[in-house]
Amino acid sequence: MFERYTGEAWEARFLPRLTYQEIAALPKEDALVILPIGAIEQHGPHMPVMTDALIGEAVLTHALDQLDEEGNIWLLPPLAYGKSNEHLDFPGTISLSASTLQGLVTDIATSVAKAGFRRLVLFNTHGGNTDLLNVAARELRISTGLMVFFLSPSSLNAAHDLLSDEEKEYGIHAGDYETSLVMAIKPAWVHTDKLVREIPDLSGLHYLTLEGKTRFAWVMSDISSSGAMGDSTQATSAKGELILSRCATTLALALKELATFEISTVRSAPREEMSVRDA
Repeated sequence: MFERYTGEAWEARFLPRLTYQEIAALPKEDALVILPIGAIEQHGPHMPVMTDALIGEAVLTHALDQLDEEGNIWLLPPLAYGKSNEHLDFPGTISLSASTLQGLVTDIATSVAKAGFRRLVLFNTHGGNTDLLNVAARELRISTGLMVFFLSPSSLNAAHDLLSDEEKEYGIHAGDYETSLVMAIKPAWVHTDKLVREIPDLSGLHYLTLEGKTRFAWVMSDISSSGAMGDSTQATSAKGELILSRCATTLALALKELATFEISTVRSAPREEMSVRDA
């Protein structure tokens, strides 16, 4: 049986374990609330459909274990489902519509702001959520005044020297990176006898890429017969442990910075105002 919300991080920093009076009494000035957002979607013949949610919770657990106990950083229950309609041709995928996901995130964030918190992290582990959550973050900044931050394990750049050039280009789903992580987090859930290498044929194309500056719209069945993209045959648990450790360390440092960030300090004075002041 897979147990969620385990470990010291979830015991000490799980916001819903508090009473409403305890939450009201929390100092909000330097508080940071984290909403993990994943997906339940196919990850090839070798990986569980819970891969994205699993990775997010593991990275957060290891990162928060590195923080000082007195830190004012809090976890919300993870939102395991995401916008995954690009994977619906494969059984087991459970997708929210764009409007449903945006509505959920908006309602949760609005409630966080209503409780007096000023900072919210959207910690996302599914690429298909990215564009939508960026839009939601901007709208929330406008509608609630929250400082909204967007983070993902892939943005932490923890595997840049561990993956082949081919994998960096094409390993976007259930490839070496994700498979290595799940091998380290929950090895019994990886079917090592079904590891697959699948690379798209983009030969002859000079401008189009899957995720570059010139993209084309696709669903997974357009570009992959297995449901995976990348080379999971290169994955190892040792590599996954290293990626997990690096992700956690970088994330812990980032969270410390976000917890005290003030958006009002970013805007610089107009050039003419600076010249008068400096005269």
